[in-house]
Amino acid sequence: MASVSLCRHIFRLSPRLTSHPAPLLARQPYLVSACSLSTSAHRDAKIYESSLEAVKDIAPGSKLLVGGFGLCGIPENLIAGLLQTKADGLTVVSNNAGVDNFGLGLLLNQRQIKRMISSYVGENAEFERQYLSGELEVELTPQGTLAERCRAGGAGIPAFFTPTGYGTLVHEGGSPIKYGAKGVVELQSAPRECRDFGGRSYIMEEAITGDFALIKAWKADKAGNLIFRKTARNFNQAMVKAARITVVEVEELVEVGEIGEDQVHIPAIYVDRLVVGEKYEKRIERLTLKKGKSSASAATQNPAIAMRERIVRRAALEFQHGMYANLGIGMPMLASNYIPDGMDVQLQSENGVLGLGPFPAPGEQDPDLINAGKQTVTTVPGASYFSSDDSFAMIRGGHVDLTILGAMEVSQYGDLANWMIPGKMVKGMGGAMDLVSSPNTKVVVTMEHLDKKGGHKIVENCSLPLTGKNCVDLIITDKCVFTVNKEEGLTLTEIAEGVSVEDIVSSTGCLFSVADDLKTMAQIEVPEE
Repeated sequence: MASVSLCRHIFRLSPRLTSHPAPLLARQPYLVSACSLSTSAHRDAKIYESSLEAVKDIAPGSKLLVGGFGLCGIPENLIAGLLQTKADGLTVVSNNAGVDNFGLGLLLNQRQIKRMISSYVGENAEFERQYLSGELEVELTPQGTLAERCRAGGAGIPAFFTPTGYGTLVHEGGSPIKYGAKGVVELQSAPRECRDFGGRSYIMEEAITGDFALIKAWKADKAGNLIFRKTARNFNQAMVKAARITVVEVEELVEVGEIGEDQVHIPAIYVDRLVVGEKYEKRIERLTLKKGKSSASAATQNPAIAMRERIVRRAALEFQHGMYANLGIGMPMLASNYIPDGMDVQLQSENGVLGLGPFPAPGEQDPDLINAGKQTVTTVPGASYFSSDDSFAMIRGGHVDLTILGAMEVSQYGDLANWMIPGKMVKGMGGAMDLVSSPNTKVVVTMEHLDKKGGHKIVENCSLPLTGKNCVDLIITDKCVFTVNKEEGLTLTEIAEGVSVEDIVSSTGCLFSVADDLKTMAQIEVPEE
C-alpha cells in the first residue's frame, strides 16, 4: 500500500504525467509495480572468482586509475593479475608507483607502463631511473590537484581553477614529461590557462577519467557498497568514481544488508566488479616504531643530530594551542616531538588523517595507518580519516593554520623550491604545492643553511623549479631565523649561539635586513628526565 500511495503522489506532482490523464490511468498498475520494486531490488556488482579474471580484458594502451598511497591501500591482487596478462603501453594515474619490488613498481619492472601521471616519485629508484633515461613518460602533478582532477572526472566536471602551482612549471609549462638522449627533453608539459578571482591568481586544470579504476577497499557487500579502513581511503575514494569500469578488490565480502546504510563510504552505483583478494601482504613501506628513552642525548654525540635538533626545537615554538598543523617529511615531522605537554595541536596528514599520534610501539603497527611519509603512526582521541580529495580541500581552503616544510632553495622574497633538480633528481612535488597555496596558512621552512657542497640555499632568485611563489613566511636554519616580507625581503631576527652576523652574510646568497632587537635563536625547552 505504501508503494501505491507513493506512485499516486508522483502523479499529482508531475506536470508531464498529468498532462495526459487517460493513458496514464491504464498504465498505473505497471507504475505501481515499478515503484514497489524500487523499495526492494538492487543491482549487484559482478563478482569475479579471481583477480586475473577481473582484469584480463584490460587491453594494451588502456588508461588506469590505481588507488593507494605508498603501499597503503593499493590493489595488490589486481596488480598481480595485470602482471599475468602482460598488458603493456599502459597510462597509469596513481599518486606514486609503489617501490621497486612491490605494487606498481612490479609493472614498471616488467615494462608494462608507458606513462605515469603522479605527484611523487619518492624512493622508487626504478621509477626515477626510467624517467630520467627516457624509458618512461611522467606527468608530475601536485598531489591535491591530482586528487581533485580525479574527483572532478567522477563528478562530470571537465575542468576547474586552483591556486596550486601558480607561477611554477605546472602553470607556465615546460616540466619534462619525456627525456631523450643525453638528457634532452623530448616532450614537456603545456602551459595552463590563468585567471584572477577575487584578486588572486588561479590556473585551470582538466579532469581525469580512465578506462578502468583498480581500487582496494576493506569490505564490500554483494551490491557493491564499500567501506575503507583508516588511511587506506587515500586516492581510492576519488578514483573509484572516475573510470568507465571500476574494479574493486576487497578483504571481506558480505551479504547485502550487512553494511549499515550510514556506514557506507562509497555507494554501489560506482562499482562494476568485485573480487575478494586471494592474498594480502599489505607491506609497510617505512616501519617506524616508538623508541625507548636513552640515558644520554644522541645530540651530544652526533653533530648532525645536534644541528637538526636545534632547528626543530626552534620550529616547535611556532605551535600554538588549538592549532591545526601539517608537517612535511623528514626534519619538519621531528618538530612534533617537542609539542609541549598540555598544548593541543592537531596534526593533519595529506594522505587522509587528522589527529596524528606518536609512532606505535613494537607489534602495534598497522599497515592501514600511515602518515604522508609512509611511516607507521597512531592517532589521538578525536582523530578522523578521510579521502585525499577531502584532505586537500582542507589545505587549499585555508583550514590548516601552519605547515612546516623542507627546502632546496628559498628566495629573498619567499619563493620556494623543493621538488626537483632537472635531469638529475626527481622527488616530485607531492602535496607541497598545495600546502603553500593558501594565504591563510603560515609557511615555515626548516633546512640547513648551506647545501652539502657549502653552496647557498637562501638566494636572490631560485635557480631550481619553484614549488610556490612568495609563499614562505619564516625560514629557520641551523644558523639563524629570517622573517620574510613578500615585498621587502628578509629580516634577520634571531641568530644561533656562536654565530656572527658576518657569518650569516657570507652564508646567505642575497641581501637582508637585521632587526634592531636581534635575539639569540630561541629553542623550546626540553624537560630533564
